[in-house]
Amino acid sequence: DEAKQIAARIGYPLLVRPSYVLGGRAMFVCWEESELGAMMTKAVAASPEHPVLLDRFLEAAYELDVDALCDGKRVVIGAVMEHIEQAGVHSGDSSCVIPPYSPGVKKHVAEVVEITKTLALALKVKGLINVQFAIHDDTVYVLEVNPRASRTVPFVSKAVGVQLAKVATRLMLGYTLDQLGLHELPPGDAFFIKGPVFPFTKFPGEDPLLGPEMKSTGEVMGVGATFGEAFLKAMWGAGVSLPRAGRVFLSVQDRDKPELLPVAIGLKDLGFELCATAGTARFLAQHELSVETIYKVNEGRPHVVDQMLSGEIVMVINTPLGQPSYYDEKSIRLTALQRRIPLITTLPGAASAVEAIRSLLGGDLSCRTLQEVHG
Repeated sequence: DEAKQIAARIGYPLLVRPSYVLGGRAMFVCWEESELGAMMTKAVAASPEHPVLLDRFLEAAYELDVDALCDGKRVVIGAVMEHIEQAGVHSGDSSCVIPPYSPGVKKHVAEVVEITKTLALALKVKGLINVQFAIHDDTVYVLEVNPRASRTVPFVSKAVGVQLAKVATRLMLGYTLDQLGLHELPPGDAFFIKGPVFPFTKFPGEDPLLGPEMKSTGEVMGVGATFGEAFLKAMWGAGVSLPRAGRVFLSVQDRDKPELLPVAIGLKDLGFELCATAGTARFLAQHELSVETIYKVNEGRPHVVDQMLSGEIVMVINTPLGQPSYYDEKSIRLTALQRRIPLITTLPGAASAVEAIRSLLGGDLSCRTLQEVHG
């Protein structure tokens, strides 16, 4: 009852999170009151001795990470990383790119850097600091400040060619950035993408849908002259082989449909055939995009899972449609895992995959060692 009162005051969507858990366990994005009871029950069970926190969730927000070094008097930015998935996917499960590539993010980079420096100096940090940001409606929000090393430090170190952990240790021992000869790091001439590695194939029945709860167990890095090339290599490193041709299945919730349109057009331009559930196909048809309508599992046969099992579908783009369609969606996602069909559950991830396939078909791929990248 207390949660419902708070939710009515804050408004939906909400982020529901237990106070003391690791990896976002039992953390949920709640879109409407009908979901709140079940989510509160799980959150309370995860940390029963402590309060459950309710926050306003910034829908369709960009998320960024910044790793920086500070000696108490001066700050050097390691890197500003843009998450490819929007806010709401755990940072450990989100692919991220150096440098930021979206116009809506690039214009705020200077502000993000200035905020990071201000926070590091105010907190009297000596060593590493990680700050997580969201950008929503052209406003920069600070989500979290960690005066410590983060999981992104090894990735950033390889991308910028500086061993951040070694420098941070010396700062903690009393050296200054000036004594270590470290000044502003020059921008690189490549894109670096960190891609998560998921264990879903080892856990039959585990739903691969991404959200605030972390599910990845490792990560890889892709390096390329273009964003698409770097993302393609990151997907390869994570064990995902993107298709060169064939039929792609599309099924997304209503609020994702406008963002799906450029993805569908991009796939058509690359020569792919498209099939979709009725609602998604109807939306695309309204925008003069011809798409074959395909049955859901409970609508008749042959349905989408039949076509996946027969090898007719080469990639799946599916964002959650809510509780009424949960069984259909879960069977689609699990079949994709079992048959090793590339499965993408976020629209930014789908748009990135289109760029990666464009690089794959263009054939203009290069291979450089990190020593060559950093001279």
